Amino acid sequence: MNEDALIGSRLRELRTLQGMTQAQLAELVEVSRQTVNYIENGTFCPSTYLALRLANVLHTTVEALFYLKETEG
Repeated sequence: MNEDALIGSRLRELRTLQGMTQAQLAELVEVSRQTVNYIENGTFCPSTYLALRLANVLHTTVEALFYLKETEG
């Protein structure tokens, strides 16, 4: 199974709560806006480094930002 499909994200929720656009967040963590979009849509799983940077910029923890989805079996 694709690992990206096993990880959920609250990135969009936390970003919008802070009134930040994808482009603004991308600039702060030094990635493309498209990368932020891919993470929010669940098609890309960020590296540990990027996850830590995102959490830091959004004033939260990695655990609050990302979570493991329930899997069958």
